[in-house]
Amino acid sequence: MQPPPAGAGRGSAHGTNEPVSELVQRASHQLTELVRGELRLAQAEMAEKGKRYGKGGGLFGGAGVVGFLMLQTLVATTIAALAVPLPVWAAALIVTAVLGVVAAVMALSGKKQIEEGAPPTPEQTVESVKADMAQIKESAQR
Repeated sequence: MQPPPAGAGRGSAHGTNEPVSELVQRASHQLTELVRGELRLAQAEMAEKGKRYGKGGGLFGGAGVVGFLMLQTLVATTIAALAVPLPVWAAALIVTAVLGVVAAVMALSGKKQIEEGAPPTPEQTVESVKADMAQIKESAQR
C-alpha cells in the first residue's frame, strides 16, 4: 500500500489541493459577501415598506382632516335643524352648551385616568428588582 500524497485530505470539492487557511479565508469572504447582500436586500425592502407606511400615514392624516370637517358640518346641520322651531342664536347656544358639557366630561375623565397612572415609574418592577437584589445579596453572604 502506498502512502497518501502530500496534502491529501486538504483539498476542496473541486479536487484542488488548497491549504485549509485559504479555504477558511475564502469561506469567510463568501460569508461576509452573503451577509452584505442580505443587508442590502433588507435595506431595500425596508425602504419600500417605509414608502408605503408614509403614504398610508398621509392618507390616515387626510382622513382625519376630512372627518373633522364632517363633524363641523354635523354641528352646523344640528344648529340649522334646531333653528327651524327656535331662533338661530338659541339653536347655536344649545349646540354650544351640549358640546361644552361633552368636552368637560371628557376632560375630567382624562384627568382621572392620568391621576390613576401617576407616577410614571414602573413601581411593581422597581420593587421586584429590589427584592431580587436582596435575594442575590443574601445568597452571596451564605
